[in-house]
Amino acid sequence: MFPRIPKITQALMIANVVVFLLQQALGDEALASMMLWPLGPNGLDLFSAGYEFKPWQLLTYGFMHGSFPHLAFNMLALFMFGAPLEYTWGDRRFLTYFLVCIVGAGLLQVVVGWWTVSHGGEPYPTVGASGGVFGLLLAYGMLFPNQRVMLLFPPIPMKARTLVIVYGAAELMLGFTGWQPGVAHFAHLGGMLFGWLLIRYWRGQPPFNKRRPPGPRIVR
Repeated sequence: MFPRIPKITQALMIANVVVFLLQQALGDEALASMMLWPLGPNGLDLFSAGYEFKPWQLLTYGFMHGSFPHLAFNMLALFMFGAPLEYTWGDRRFLTYFLVCIVGAGLLQVVVGWWTVSHGGEPYPTVGASGGVFGLLLAYGMLFPNQRVMLLFPPIPMKARTLVIVYGAAELMLGFTGWQPGVAHFAHLGGMLFGWLLIRYWRGQPPFNKRRPPGPRIVR
């Protein structure tokens, strides 16, 4: 269908579109158990019928979206950053990386949601592939730091490394100030954090120093 898009990136895009169409056909209430909910007052409850956290939501929420622009933006970013990363890493490593970023973003969002509810806030669900997309953005900036990227709003070209720094700083500021409510900024940061940790692990860099094999002995 999309010959220029590698197979895992293509499959992820199709899966997100299919789930979004299911949301439109069935309604969000029918798929509420797939959204990411914060821990309820009873903690983890696998058998409750209410809107509470379930383990599988750490993955399923990343294939749901709140609106068509939300879906379109994430799929565009998945194509822009995911395709070159999949060509570089291969399909298995790329899929592992993306799913780790989705789950990592969800874990941080669960913590934020629990803190909000414990301080009197209303529980709310989180949906979207943005945590994985922000992880891809970080990886692109680390692997291709000097590659120029054109922003959409505003249309300004900048190096990928600069783009990662700008977006990371903006998400951190918006997350702590609450200037843009309704957006899971800490989930975005969680995707970047877990992506960074996984790349460091693969490279054998701190805090995941791998033991080097012993060097050859010199026989004199």
